[in-house]
Amino acid sequence: MNFFLNHWPLWFISLAMIVAAVIDGWKLKVPNWLTFPLVLSGWALGLIHSFNLLTNWTGGGDVWASLACTALGFLLLFPVYAVGGMGAGDVKMQMGFGAWVGAFYGFATGLWVVFWAFCLAVVIGGVLAVFMMLARGQLRQNLANARAIVGDVLAPTKLGTAAEQAAQRKPTLHLLPYGIPLCLGFLSFLAYYVWAYGA
Repeated sequence: MNFFLNHWPLWFISLAMIVAAVIDGWKLKVPNWLTFPLVLSGWALGLIHSFNLLTNWTGGGDVWASLACTALGFLLLFPVYAVGGMGAGDVKMQMGFGAWVGAFYGFATGLWVVFWAFCLAVVIGGVLAVFMMLARGQLRQNLANARAIVGDVLAPTKLGTAAEQAAQRKPTLHLLPYGIPLCLGFLSFLAYYVWAYGA
């Protein structure tokens, strides 16, 4: 019981990630009514901690850690969003995760958790994408799209040009509800971190 009480923000954000992934898998969209409150409530928790309130039950991060982890979540996904590789809801979903993780763990640990959870989500997303391509029988077209998206992210091109190229690609894209691999990456890494470090 003490473990649950001391880690309830992690349980809460995990449940929110599951809800977001289910909605994304169903509607191919993570709604604003879920993501915006997640981000704002994570910041609110960090702000409460900044006044040294509730830190025994809700972690030890402050509002600056929450904002920093939110920003990292945004920066990690924005380049892919900007070239049409994923939806804005996925970006905001990761920002919500960052807001709560930063408020709970603090600056250094929060950034570390957000980064490695994202890396794990990328691996899971890649595996799921390959299975989806094989199942749909359009591996060549999808690989060409993936290569173009990666090229747009890595190439020093103008954002407007990349957006135009993304719009041209959109009719040929098979969408992966990226909220699912994000959720799996977040939950898997959080479970590992709590198991390995007991916090």
